[in-house]
Amino acid sequence: MKLISEIRTLHHILGGALNPNAAYLIIRGMKTLHLLVQQQTSTALRMAKILEAHPKVAHAYYPGLPSHPEHQLAKRQMTGFGGVVNFEIDGDLMRTIKFLDALKIPYIAPSFGGCESIVDQPAMMSYWDLSQSDRIKYGMKDNLVRFSFGVEDFEDLNDDVLQALETI
Repeated sequence: MKLISEIRTLHHILGGALNPNAAYLIIRGMKTLHLLVQQQTSTALRMAKILEAHPKVAHAYYPGLPSHPEHQLAKRQMTGFGGVVNFEIDGDLMRTIKFLDALKIPYIAPSFGGCESIVDQPAMMSYWDLSQSDRIKYGMKDNLVRFSFGVEDFEDLNDDVLQALETI
């Protein structure tokens, strides 16, 4: 009975359905979602290959790369490898911050999956409140970058990432 009462209270506060405008925006966005995902996936794979080969990148993590430990599984289970690439800058926390600050196109934010490219440094955003030793224990290295690719032109993103790497 208590659970039902709590649900009713939340229902009155939040409502039981989306407002019409939110529903419309979801329906409208679903029509082009496949185009968004195709562009993100294509850009992410191309950038992952470039990052993996770059001397200022210590390691790139992307299931579309043959070097990824779960690459074969991803090939069997997925039709694409997603729009997010994680990579480690060859350097420390401050060198990684300098790289992010030099980027001009992506927003710096702890999110992903939209039309705009978004980049973040988990050690400074999602795990900022943990000590360095705790971050390492959870696998969050100070030099780790998470890049969620949007729909911007590949050449523009590539040029931006390469110029930012040149600053470090």
